[in-house]
Amino acid sequence: MVGFGHSYITKNNVKQDTSPSKVNCEVKSRTEVQLPDTPSTPVVNPDLTDAFIKVPLVLAETTLQVVVEADIPLDPPACEIKRVLKDVFLTQCKLVPVGPFTEINDSGFFTSEGAKLFVEGYIRKNIEYAPAGCNSALRTLTAKVPFSGFADLTGDLMNFPIFGFGDQRRAQFLDPKHGESPRLDKYYFQNSVIYNEQPYCELISAEFFELDFSPHSSDSHKGKHSYNNSFSKLREKIVTDLTLKVLQVQQIPLTINGGGAAASDDKC
Repeated sequence: MVGFGHSYITKNNVKQDTSPSKVNCEVKSRTEVQLPDTPSTPVVNPDLTDAFIKVPLVLAETTLQVVVEADIPLDPPACEIKRVLKDVFLTQCKLVPVGPFTEINDSGFFTSEGAKLFVEGYIRKNIEYAPAGCNSALRTLTAKVPFSGFADLTGDLMNFPIFGFGDQRRAQFLDPKHGESPRLDKYYFQNSVIYNEQPYCELISAEFFELDFSPHSSDSHKGKHSYNNSFSKLREKIVTDLTLKVLQVQQIPLTINGGGAAASDDKC
C-alpha cells in the first residue's frame, strides 16, 4: 500500500479518500410515532371474598456493625494511597430460631419469638496507589477482607418466622418367651417430615468507616522523612454498618371486602 496525501491505493487499485471532511458521521435512526393508549378494565373473580397469598414477608430489617482489621501486602511497594473503593458481598445469611415457640392452631407449625442471625461474607476492596518514583504508573489491587459473626434478633422481629417440626416414633415389642425382656429384632417406626421455607436476606446498604496506614516503612532513609518513602504492607481498620432485610415466604390472608380494600372499591 502506498500513501498519497489523504488518499491511498489498496491492493485492488481502488482509490479511497480518508480526508476528515469526507468522513460520513451520520448513523441510521428513525422517529417513533405515538400509539393510542386506551385504559382496560381488569377481570377479577366476582365470587372471591377471602383469599390467601404467598409472598415474601419481612421478618426484620436490621443494621449490623462489622468490625475487622486486615494487613494487605502491596507489590510493588506504594508511596501513596490514591483511592479505595469498597463493596460488601454476603456468602451466608442464615436465621436460626431459638424460641420460645407458639403452635399455630394445633397445626404442627410454630412461630418463633427469638432468633439468631448468622452472617458471613467479605468486603471487596479496590485499592489504587502510586509506587515509588516520580513517573510511576498507578497500580490497582483487589483484596477480599472476610468477616463473620451473628446477631441476636430476639425482640427485634417485625414478624415471627414460621417453622414446622417433623416427628419420629418407634414402637418396641416384648419377647414372647421372656415377658420381662424387650425384643431387639422387631420395631415399628413412624415418622413425618415438614418442609419449611428458608428465611433469607437482602442487602440494603453498607456504610464504611476506615483507617488505612502503614505499620512500618520499607524505606526509612535513616529516620528522615521523605516523600519517596515506600511501604509494602497496608494495615486497615474497618467499621461497616451493614443494613439488610430478613425475609421468609409465608401464606398470609388477603381481605377483599374489608378495611382498605373496601375503601378502595368505593373510590372506584
